Amino acid sequence: MTQNTTARYDPVSRVFHWLTAIAVTIAFILGPEHFGRLMKQGVDPASHSDIVWHESLGIVVLVLTMLRLLWLAFRPAPPEISMANWMHATAKLVHLALWALLLALPISAVLALGSEAHPLTLLGGVRINQMPLIADSALAGLADWGDVHGFLGDAIMAFAGLHALAAIYHQVVLKDGVLSTMLPGKGKR
Repeated sequence: MTQNTTARYDPVSRVFHWLTAIAVTIAFILGPEHFGRLMKQGVDPASHSDIVWHESLGIVVLVLTMLRLLWLAFRPAPPEISMANWMHATAKLVHLALWALLLALPISAVLALGSEAHPLTLLGGVRINQMPLIADSALAGLADWGDVHGFLGDAIMAFAGLHALAAIYHQVVLKDGVLSTMLPGKGKR
């Protein structure tokens, strides 16, 4: 069932994919442990560069995700690679989970900040001290949004890891060119 393909994703899709992957990974690494406890102790998040970078990258991920969703309506058809039906179904499920997490993570972060009355601090000194619409909403009390955000962060890294391992498996073992369709640079056309 090996099929070498020369088709690739369009350059815009590849750039969106890799920028998103990089932003999510760095945001995860910089994700402040025990953020809520620090804020309850009176620590100003703007005084911690990891928090500022984490929150700024979260906004970048949200913007990239929205742009990617918009691009889906206009982009050329993605490459088709012959593989078993169960592999196609699994790939679709993992992609769907990744898309859902890319949207849910920034939303859960804003809900956590707003419901706990923590400021949103971004690069360039941008700061939103209060989010009363969130704090006063019914959503605020439905969950500990900080815990939800932490869980979703772990989940996106797990799914991204599976996604990457599957792409490497396809490239190295099956030799069907799946990974090559998304790699940067010039490929065979």
